[in-house]
Amino acid sequence: MNFKVTPNNLTRLEKIFGEAKYELRFEKGTFNSGYCVLEHKKVVVVNKFLNLEGRINTLLDILGSMELDENVLTPESLKLYKQIVENRNTAADAADEESTPPSPEQPSEN
Repeated sequence: MNFKVTPNNLTRLEKIFGEAKYELRFEKGTFNSGYCVLEHKKVVVVNKFLNLEGRINTLLDILGSMELDENVLTPESLKLYKQIVENRNTAADAADEESTPPSPEQPSEN
């Protein structure tokens, strides 16, 4: 998915979290991946020292790995959320194809 790095797109991603009743915080901390998700409390903490591109990529990663209730999202947010999930699934399928060894019936490229 070609997602432009703009403040407006960051706001659109933040809006999805708000509509899904997740509290989104930008705070300092020692995060290995740049964020922490507390599922039961519906809190997402993102490293506040990330630049705009880092924040957008982090939120895209989080949304791609979460299952949100689509009934609470506005049509605009739902469309964006579905694009993110679809892109994540497409990328995962492509990675699976690359990592599988060739079957015995297929000659290897060596």
